[in-house]
Amino acid sequence: MASRLFLVNLTRKRYGASYGGTRLPGESSSGGAHMESESAVGTVAIPAGGLIEPAMAMALNVHSSPGVYALLLGAGISIASGVKTGWGVVQDIVGKVAAVRDPDNPDARAEAAADPEKWWAANTSEPLGYSALLAAAAPMPASRQAMLAEYFEPEEGQEDSKGPTAAHRAIATMVKRGSVRVILTTNFDRLTERALQEVGISPQVVSRPEQIKGMKPLAHSQVTVIKLHGDYADLEQRNTVDELETYPEELQQLLERVLDEYGLIVCGWSADWDRALVRAVEGTRSRRYPLFWSQYGRFNDAARALTAQHGAVVIDGKSADELFTGLVSRVEALDRLTTAPITRDVAVVQLKRALPDPLRRIELFDLVDQAVTQIVGRSTPEHRPVLATSTTWADTFGSNVRGYRADSDTLLHLLANGVFHDDGTHDHVWRRAVERLVRLRDTTPGTYNEYLEKMRHLPALLATWTIGVAAVLNRREELLATALYHPEWALPNSGHARLGPAWYLNPNRVLIADGMHDMHPSGNGGRFLYPQSNWLKDTLREPFRLVETSDAAYSEACNRFEFLVSMVAMDTDNEFLAYPWAGEFFLSSAWGHDNNGLASLIAEELTETWPLLRAGAFGGQLPRAQKALSALTEWRSQHGRRW
Repeated sequence: MASRLFLVNLTRKRYGASYGGTRLPGESSSGGAHMESESAVGTVAIPAGGLIEPAMAMALNVHSSPGVYALLLGAGISIASGVKTGWGVVQDIVGKVAAVRDPDNPDARAEAAADPEKWWAANTSEPLGYSALLAAAAPMPASRQAMLAEYFEPEEGQEDSKGPTAAHRAIATMVKRGSVRVILTTNFDRLTERALQEVGISPQVVSRPEQIKGMKPLAHSQVTVIKLHGDYADLEQRNTVDELETYPEELQQLLERVLDEYGLIVCGWSADWDRALVRAVEGTRSRRYPLFWSQYGRFNDAARALTAQHGAVVIDGKSADELFTGLVSRVEALDRLTTAPITRDVAVVQLKRALPDPLRRIELFDLVDQAVTQIVGRSTPEHRPVLATSTTWADTFGSNVRGYRADSDTLLHLLANGVFHDDGTHDHVWRRAVERLVRLRDTTPGTYNEYLEKMRHLPALLATWTIGVAAVLNRREELLATALYHPEWALPNSGHARLGPAWYLNPNRVLIADGMHDMHPSGNGGRFLYPQSNWLKDTLREPFRLVETSDAAYSEACNRFEFLVSMVAMDTDNEFLAYPWAGEFFLSSAWGHDNNGLASLIAEELTETWPLLRAGAFGGQLPRAQKALSALTEWRSQHGRRW
């Protein structure tokens, strides 16, 4: 039987590996479907049935040709956000129409939504479709926008609903690293834009034809989001069959240019209804780069014809979240293969050189981001187990603590030196490091021990502690007003409110005391009163050697940071959340007595001009800060161990 081949265009590197492709729709088992390419540079014919799966081939191409691939995103990418697909909207609106038509039947809506086609055929003479339904129910653009509002905007009191998905955030990561610069989307929502803004990117958005004339050239924009069917907030959306039959000339020309000049990764697009877009993709052109098409579920006729026509590499059975998070992981893995790691000390030297130079801001960002990527790559159940038996638990706990600390070493040195020497210009870089580390607990392993799973936040705790102590040493405590409140986080699917690091990174939650007593005993074989606090001070001393040579000054900075973060943690009306970072600052030697010590010093500082207040901590309200200090003092008197 003849071996079928796929031509995979690798414009910069050759990967000599075989390709285990998914059979293309309509292709026979003995067929000879090929992907055409004009580029003779790096074009590799890869036989099927080998080691490289379609998703791997896509990662190899994207990594070797940054900025060459455009994305075509359909409604399927937003499913996990709670934003309905076109068919989901159809089901819901048909259900509402049925309820209005038959108000005395309490089951009318559910019955119609369960089988919209059957209900529609029985009650109307028109064929059912998303476009036809909207045209009939809301013929004017303004009424159509109002009807669609509930499907695209968060409900009141649930601002976190209908937010960017893991796929949107992975796409934002690909844009930030320069892998993707053009995004075509048929969606009205703004989830892609929101995900990009979360990582500090302001995209060039084109949602109306008249915007095209004044847009930056695609090559000169960090990313351009082309909303083919308009934006939810605009009245010029393209919804109905008539509107989707043709595109305005300016939009048609821009679309054809993208399809001509870029490779294409399709995800979440069914090719139903979008006649103008289907014809544009059908257009006869010699493709310079492969077309990758991710399909979750069954192909319809239009999608089958397009993939067969262009010899698309089909990635089957992956959700949008799986596709794009997997793409990020694979591309970052390729980065690690092609980038020689630098030593910790060299990284610190490079950071100090880049810190004051605006022209080297990207170099500084990459230094920190690569250090975080190294941690993320090691923070897997294979390297840091989340399950242990009763006989191995203590050893696993200690091994994980030491492992996370070792993995974080370069980052902690960068943060200690970077935050100390920075003037606030690069605060977003330090915050992003913590944001990425916090997300280590965004996915829950199948089976786990509670305390080993919670420890996955240890790198984020180490980073936050380092940032906080550096800010104290540099007398830049206003940074804490952000670092202790953001990023907000809650355990996925827990139903808990999202909180700031002052609450979810409490060392007493991240590192259980029993495990710390075993791993970190005192010098005489006894126990520390506050083992987490003592260990953090001890293990983080080394990153601060270059910025603070005095052990006493370093210890005082740690005590002050613990005190301040504990005040923030007490700033809540929820008694179950009001729990300080109980640590060695509670000891009388630090806290003080007779109006002589850290507690009385901070009490004296509490005025309207206190840096943390002016930066927004405690809501900028002096009475709240004073109340938090009183609550902390009361907690210490009832629970704190002082000597």
